[in-house]
Amino acid sequence: MLDIKFIRENSEKVKENIKKKFQDEKLAKVDEIVEKDKEYRELLQESEKLRHERNKISSDISQSKKEGKDVNDLLERAKVIPNKIKEIEETQNKLRSEILEILYILPNMIHESVPIGKSDKENVEKERIGTPKKFEFEVKSHVEVAENLGVVDFDISAKTSGNGFYFLKGKLGLLNMALINFARDFMVEHGYEYVEPPLMIRKEILQGVYSNEEIDAMSYKIEGEDLYLIATSEHPLIGMFIGKTLRKEDLPIKITGFSACFRKEIGSHGIDEKGLYRTHQFNKQEMVVICEPKDSYKFYDEMLKLTKELFKKLELPIREFECCSGDLADLKAKSCDLEAWSPRKNEYFEITSLTNMEEAQARRLNIKILDGGDKYFAHTLNNTVIATSRAMVAILENNQNEDGTVNVPQVLQKYMNGLKVIGKK
Repeated sequence: MLDIKFIRENSEKVKENIKKKFQDEKLAKVDEIVEKDKEYRELLQESEKLRHERNKISSDISQSKKEGKDVNDLLERAKVIPNKIKEIEETQNKLRSEILEILYILPNMIHESVPIGKSDKENVEKERIGTPKKFEFEVKSHVEVAENLGVVDFDISAKTSGNGFYFLKGKLGLLNMALINFARDFMVEHGYEYVEPPLMIRKEILQGVYSNEEIDAMSYKIEGEDLYLIATSEHPLIGMFIGKTLRKEDLPIKITGFSACFRKEIGSHGIDEKGLYRTHQFNKQEMVVICEPKDSYKFYDEMLKLTKELFKKLELPIREFECCSGDLADLKAKSCDLEAWSPRKNEYFEITSLTNMEEAQARRLNIKILDGGDKYFAHTLNNTVIATSRAMVAILENNQNEDGTVNVPQVLQKYMNGLKVIGKK
């Protein structure tokens, strides 16, 4: 969320930013919010003048009574002022709500390094790490590999829960837990505090991290309560700090959290009818940083480096893909994805996403920094450490053998009691 003062003083920059995001339908909103802000401030001045006048009249009445003068005219004037102030405050409250509504839909200012493009088709490849393996046999999809090994069941889960769910069985379930434990230990070793958050969250927090459209499309609502199932642990992790003023000397705050995640996934991409790639429920390890504004891109680079290092240890071919302006959600100032290689589809697919929100998220959640006598908004960043379902897709496909077995990445073997190969039951 942008600062109204910034919009007031930089309306043309805000419009140019909107054009770079190809959201021209929002251009008129800039002029609208500037006009509403002007009206609001004028009313504020008017109400202050009326309060000053009310105080002066009260003083005049008191003085006139002491002097034995007639105060009827002063009393009549004093009666009118409260109603005028009330009318102005009602208009102010209406304007405040309308201004906030516009602030929630105006996109954050994108970082100068973000490539300009209309959609994800214009995202920019930055780096490839690892070389895809050449297979001497016909490569199977992760669904075929897992079903042939008897370590997953999509048919039963469709009956118990519907499409977009799965039963992990035997060694694939153990592989899932191995990935969780490996990611946890990796992040703790790199100085991130481990936190397990609640799996439900209030709308107040969601509105600090999502638009209303995203809430409707992604979040499962708990009937009859102000609670939603979380779509990622990032939301409750950053929500821990709502309304807080943090001391500069206590920064940066670096936390990592594991949780199950729940997503409706309403949209053009839909849900996998059978598979682990896009599902309603999955497990994810997340990392979150709250820091000084001047340090946020230093931590952006650190978080990206950590995720690359983790997937290097898993020995999976990956690439870094930077998001262009048109592919950035409105709160994002800069973002990139890591993608893993799918030998079955002969293409890369998204496995992690890194974002710098700068102060936009902190402004919505009112997370500030105290530096001496100064207060200002923090910068917040988040990044997927690992989504285990997508990591399993990459492992099942890239590590499959001709006999249908799957090699366990060496770094995970100690978490699976030394198991090196996933074979049939």
